[in-house]
Amino acid sequence: MNYFIPIVFMVCIYLLGSDSEGLVGKSLKFEKETSDSYVRVFSSPFTELTAFTVCLRAASELTRGYSLFSYASSRDTNELLIWYYANGGISLNLSSNETQFSLPKMDALLRHICVTWESTEGLVTIWENGKHSSQKIGGKGWVVKGSGQFILGQDQDSVGGGFDKSQSFVGEITDVHMWDFVLETSEIETANEGCFCTGGNIVNWGITSYESGGMVTIKDNNDCIF
Repeated sequence: MNYFIPIVFMVCIYLLGSDSEGLVGKSLKFEKETSDSYVRVFSSPFTELTAFTVCLRAASELTRGYSLFSYASSRDTNELLIWYYANGGISLNLSSNETQFSLPKMDALLRHICVTWESTEGLVTIWENGKHSSQKIGGKGWVVKGSGQFILGQDQDSVGGGFDKSQSFVGEITDVHMWDFVLETSEIETANEGCFCTGGNIVNWGITSYESGGMVTIKDNNDCIF
C-alpha cells in the first residue's frame, strides 16, 4: 500500500511595509571602533511612554561595554539606554535608574534581545532568544519623554552626538523594533522565531527612515524568512 506523506514548509515573513526607506531584510554592520559611525532611526512621534518593548538582533565580539540602543532627550542623554557590559550583563538605564541583568556573553552569533518595562510596577524583563529573565524592579513611576533621538552604534552624551570611540558598538545589528506597550510572552517568542508580523509602532525596522554616518555598511540578510 502506498501512503502519501505531505511535506509542510513553514515560511515566516515580517510584513513590515514597503517604504523604500525602511530596513526590512537589512543588517547594519559596524566595522570598527570609531567616534563617528552611527545610524539614527526616525521614530513615530510620541509625547511620553509609560511602557515599552524594545527588540533587536545583535552580534559582537567586543570584550568591553557598549551601547545596544540609545535614546536621548533634552531632559537626559540616557533617557533610555540599553547597555551591554563586558562581563555579559545587559542593563536598562532610565536616566539615573539602572537595572542590570547577568546574561551569557555576546559573541559572533546573532541573538535576539528584547527589553520590556512598564512604569506602574516598574517591572523590567530581559529576553534572549525567546527565553526570559526573572523580573526586576526599575524606574517605577518613571515616564520616558518624547521628542528625542534614537541612535544605534553609539552612546549619546548629547542629543544626537557626543559619541565616544571607547563606547562604540562593533558588530552587526538588525530587526530593531520598539512598541509603546509590553508585548505578550507569545509575541516575543514568535518574534524570536522571525514570525511576528507586526512591527513596532514607535520604531519599525521595515518602514522607518534613517540616516547613517561614518563607517557603517548596510547589507542584505535573510533573517526575516525561515
